[in-house]
Amino acid sequence: QVQLVESGGGLVQAGGSLRLSCAASGGSFSRYAMAWFRQAPGKEREFVAVSGINTNYADSVKGRFTISRDNAKNTVDLQMNSLKPEDTAVYYCAAAPEYSGSYWYTYSYVYWGKGTQVTVSS
Repeated sequence: QVQLVESGGGLVQAGGSLRLSCAASGGSFSRYAMAWFRQAPGKEREFVAVSGINTNYADSVKGRFTISRDNAKNTVDLQMNSLKPEDTAVYYCAAAPEYSGSYWYTYSYVYWGKGTQVTVSS
């Protein structure tokens, strides 16, 4: 069983930056595909970024967000720059035993954190 705990959310003005962190425990972290998803009010949960055999980003965050992982510390971070009001959402960390070619689907991930709120004001 893998436990995921997100941190680093908060309120920031448009154009600002935030760094989210996800701490994992209970699994073989280095082998897992680690991803970030987000869910805005009234919308479905959507893919943001994944780190595994490959690194992929949603088009909406490409060039602004960077995912990174530290296998020694069992953490995966999401550096978010040039934030926009439309980035406002609850951000979730997710883990899968292996990287999937369907990485943008929530069903590709087995373990989920409880989320951290990111609010970007205009």
